[in-house]
Amino acid sequence: MALVRRFHTVRSLLRTAGSRESSSLPFGNGNEFSLTQIGDDFRFGYWRSYHSSLSHVPEAHGRSMYSRLCESHNVNIHLLRSTLIAESLPFTNDKRFVATQVKAPPQLQKTGAVRVSMVSPGFVYEPYALQEKISIWRRCFTRGGWRRTKEDFVRELRSAYAIAKLRKTGYSKNTFYIEALELYKQINILMANGDKKEIRKNVTERMYSALKNEIKQREAIWDGVYWEMIEPVVKIRTLQARLIGIDRTDLKKAFIQLTLEFLTKQKFEAYDTKGNVVAGDRKKEVLVRDIWVFEKSLFHTGAYWRLCGRIKL
Repeated sequence: MALVRRFHTVRSLLRTAGSRESSSLPFGNGNEFSLTQIGDDFRFGYWRSYHSSLSHVPEAHGRSMYSRLCESHNVNIHLLRSTLIAESLPFTNDKRFVATQVKAPPQLQKTGAVRVSMVSPGFVYEPYALQEKISIWRRCFTRGGWRRTKEDFVRELRSAYAIAKLRKTGYSKNTFYIEALELYKQINILMANGDKKEIRKNVTERMYSALKNEIKQREAIWDGVYWEMIEPVVKIRTLQARLIGIDRTDLKKAFIQLTLEFLTKQKFEAYDTKGNVVAGDRKKEVLVRDIWVFEKSLFHTGAYWRLCGRIKL
């Protein structure tokens, strides 16, 4: 009898061990993510939904999932964080197979969108700066000169590469200068009029916040402003060009930033609440030098040039 009881005990233990190794938690209803651990490797399972309109997301690791999420246009960064929170979930169970379910955010359940896209990098990449002039002797016969020559060469090479990529999209320098000058003139007029609504269409979000604050500060001091640019302009030239890639696997997904120098003659006059002139003189022409950075997406359909930064030397 003791031998029979021992045999039944061993058989029940074997059944319990087998069931633990082969079982996982069942998937629930609705839209859910499934994460499965196989050994020390965590993998995304699949997205399950009873709504046929929800887009299918293939199995991928966390980083490749992030790259896929970065291709859409309609989901904000908070949604992205909610989706990718599954990556950092603590797994402390010692079982061989563990399944953890994370419910999809309400925004994803309604729209079915699981991809986001960058509208603008939100910064000026390698802002232009004046370089100290060095003599030919120092450039050719000193280590500092050699280092400076190398840095200058790399900067020029980056600009040439960015312009070459831009030309493949039909870029023309003369056409761009006309468009950039019109933007320069229009933004300055809108700034003088305090038109925040229209100015937003011509600048990036970060630049819009800066210009909005400038308008607010100016309106606290002056009641009105007169601004005029005398045409033709004295000079327009390109100082540098930079290419900002956002996907290593697809070089076409990039933003281009062109830094332009405007040398123009302008008239300026500011008024108080009574209409009295408190600054400037509209009868005098002043030579003004501005350095603006314009940005454009190379992969968005219908993308156009916008102001993304101003550089003060």
